[in-house]
Amino acid sequence: MLPPFTQALIIANVVVYLLELQMGDALFQWFALWPGAGPGLASLPILTFWQLVTYSFLHGGVTHLAFNMFALWMFGGELERVWGARRVAMAYFASVVTGAVAQLLVGGLFGPVGGPVVGASAGVFGILLAYALVFPNRTIVPLIPPIPMPARVFVLLYAVLELVLGVTGTQAGVAHFAHLGGLLGGWLVYKYGRARPGNWRRS
Repeated sequence: MLPPFTQALIIANVVVYLLELQMGDALFQWFALWPGAGPGLASLPILTFWQLVTYSFLHGGVTHLAFNMFALWMFGGELERVWGARRVAMAYFASVVTGAVAQLLVGGLFGPVGGPVVGASAGVFGILLAYALVFPNRTIVPLIPPIPMPARVFVLLYAVLELVLGVTGTQAGVAHFAHLGGLLGGWLVYKYGRARPGNWRRS
């Protein structure tokens, strides 16, 4: 059975997605991350503070949702058994916020990134980095390519790929810099978050 925070987070994302199916674009208009003016937002600020978190509960389709929830199930549960719910929650939401800020900064420096930005991926990337730091030698088999590799190698390769795709713009419609910003949030909590005594291990 999944630990409580990971389980609650997956349930919350699924419930919000079901609301999306019922409410259409209304949830996106209010709760997605809008780096610039978006449709139907004439009465809203360009950016509202809650969007820095709420965007992570919205998804652009069932496949988008499924991949993110699978990653949370795969990495978040095991990390929570070591770190506890509080620290994993800190890592997840810190990553969500740093991912949002990174995407906004890149848009501000280099021009509009488009919008809206939605998805739990920034939080997932933060959890993934924390997992690789706690379990650096744990073997992971990616879906593509299906080659076993240590967690630390997997995360490094994934980060480099995200940077290349973000800089070159070769995969439009994906917030690559939010993913990279999410890695920062996971590292910050790994580095400065409090570990519970007697509940720390590496493998």
